[in-house]
Order: sequence, then structure tokens, then C-alpha cells
Amino acid sequence: MTFGGKSLGKIEGKNVFIPYAIPGEKLEIEITQNNKDYDNAEIVKILEPSSHRVEAPCRYYGKCGGCNMMHIDSEYQKELRKEILIDIYRQNGIDIAEKTEIISGPDFNYRCRFQLNDGGLSQRKSNVVIPVEECLCAENKVNDYLKSTAEKPSIRPSGRSHLFGSSFSNEELKIACEDKNEKGIKLSGGGQKNKKIKLKENHYFSGTVASPENTMTVELGGHKLSFDVRGFFQSNLFVFEKVCRLITSLLPGGKNILDMYSGCGSISAFLTEKYENVVLVEHNRDAIVFAEQNLTGTKHVSYGLSGAAWVKTCAATLPPFDAVTIDPPRSGMEKEVCQWLCASKIPLILSLSCDPATHARDSAHLIKAGYNLKQMYLLDFYPNTSHIESLAVLELPQ
Repeated sequence: MTFGGKSLGKIEGKNVFIPYAIPGEKLEIEITQNNKDYDNAEIVKILEPSSHRVEAPCRYYGKCGGCNMMHIDSEYQKELRKEILIDIYRQNGIDIAEKTEIISGPDFNYRCRFQLNDGGLSQRKSNVVIPVEECLCAENKVNDYLKSTAEKPSIRPSGRSHLFGSSFSNEELKIACEDKNEKGIKLSGGGQKNKKIKLKENHYFSGTVASPENTMTVELGGHKLSFDVRGFFQSNLFVFEKVCRLITSLLPGGKNILDMYSGCGSISAFLTEKYENVVLVEHNRDAIVFAEQNLTGTKHVSYGLSGAAWVKTCAATLPPFDAVTIDPPRSGMEKEVCQWLCASKIPLILSLSCDPATHARDSAHLIKAGYNLKQMYLLDFYPNTSHIESLAVLELPQ
């Protein structure tokens, strides 16, 4: 199985990528796309199924563009994702086969954050919207909403809407709706359906503008964390709570720690337990506003800058860091940030990523600069999908 969830076979030496296949199976396939170096195909008939193949319990599976591994038993799914992560690192000259552990949670009913398009989910390889009545990966508060509105689709908002509902919060499900055809954003939730407000254009980040109607608070590991449901926040809080506790257990403690790409301070809140001062860097200044709220009463400094701008203008003015946590976007560390880290001589770097390809690339740069990759964790945030997140523990030799 390859990155993205397709399985790889060969016909007369040419690579063929097949979705919904499992390594070891014998299949009858149809080539759907011919390319110079590879072909894409679809399964016509399964001649010899894998012992790990199961009947997907979701009625939308194969149509909805979300899950793509639900036809595989849950434990083998985890092993396949681990093998994909190991293979990507191997392609970058790094052997993590004996260093990789899996951090996981529930296989179903784990996801608290959703985006709907015209009240439904997008169909695979199509702009067609599927008006789902239930998602087996969704937390109960989200499914309660989907079930209660299934027979009254007009109640669901048009356009793109952001849903957040979790057992980690005492609040009811909140919905923030975007209407691209009108100025401003239509909001619903908090008892104010389709309230329209006009918002000043945000030049820093297109996702959030702080407003009470869209603010959600969850409690993780004794920390209350608030954020805007339209901005980024982890979708699987069962695993995220474990990851935050893992991070604190890996850190020895000390005076100063840097949280690069800190978001709303969800990891920073845990770092305050081990360090006297936490420095946050986040280009999304709206998220920094929430971080200030979430870290009230702790010693910290926040910079509403890109990582590259912070490296250029601020890094040299600060005292030495004992450790760094870094969680960049899918594109990976900015070049300036990676170069600064490589030269920083900071003893310990905990590097998180939502993309194994850019994570392996950045890890390779740090290893070349003298760091040892001591441990790797596959963070299994999205069961039944091929999505992979990871945490690398990088140390300078003593």
C-alpha cells in the first residue's frame, strides 16, 4: 500500500495503482487511466481476497470521499499506515522500522470537527453532494445533528459549513456557515440561526475571525482550550489528549521552550506544566488571541508572525531554548525555520507533522545537521483513512 491509500501492483513491469485493494490480493481490474510511467485502475472482481478484508459497515463507503480503508480490519489498517510511514522515511535514507510506535484511540465515533458542503459530504471524484444521515467516524453530537436533520434537509445550511461537537465539551454542537455569494459570513448556532454579520477582511488567515457565536471550549487533560470552529483544531480529541500527555512525558522540563506554529496554544498549555516560560509563534493572529486566553495565568510570550519572519526579526533576541515543539502545516517547515533549527543546537526537538513526506524531508535536514532520531510515533488520528500524522523525537548527542 502506498501513501494515499492505493495499493501498488505491476503489469509487465509497469506500476498500477488500485484504490480499495489490499496487499496480497489477486484482483481482476480495469485500467481507467493510462500514463507514461503508471496506470490507475479500479477493481472489477476480487479473485483471492485478503484475510484482512471486511465488509465496510458504512452505507456511504466508496461513494463518500472521506474514508478509504474501512474495507480493512482495524488492526491491520494501523500496521499498513505504519508501513507507509516507515517506507516514506526509508526513501529519505532514514530507518525508523524499529523506532516506530502507534498512538491510537477509538476506531469509530472519534471525529468532532466536520465541514459540510450544501448540507452533505462530497462524493468521491465528484462535486456531487451526498446528504448523509450518519457518519460512523463522527462523535455522537455530530451524528445527533445529522440524524435529526436527515428528513428535513432544508434545515441544513447551504454552502460550506463548519460543525464542531464533542464529548470533551459541555457545549452543544456549533455550526458556522459561510456564504460566498454575500459579503460577510452567515452564522448559525448559539440560538441565532442565519445571523448575518459583516467582517473586515482578514489578511493573515482566511479561516477565523473571533466571535462568541463561533467560539467553542473543550477540556483536555485539565486544560480548558477555546478556539473558533472555523479555524483549525484537532478533529480527534481522544488521540490528541494522549499526544499532549506523551509530549509532556518526553520533555525533561526547564526554563524556556519554543512552540513553533502554535495555533491557539493547545500544546502550549501543556508545555506550561514543565517549563518556566513558553514562547509561541503563529502567523494566524486570530489564533494567537485564543492562545492568550488559553494561557492566562502562565508565563509566556506570543508572536503573531510567520516562522520565517520570526527567525529573521526575533529569534536572536531571545534566551536559549531547552527544547522545541514544532507542528507545521502540510507543506512542512518553512525553509528559514528548518535552517535556523539545524543551526540552533537546541538539545531536543519534538517534531509533529500531518504529512509524512514533508516530515521525512525535514527530519533528514535535521539529521544531517547532527540530530539523532531517537523515536517515532505514528499518531493515528484518522482510523479508516490513509491519513498519517507523526511525531519525531530528535536529540543532539551529548
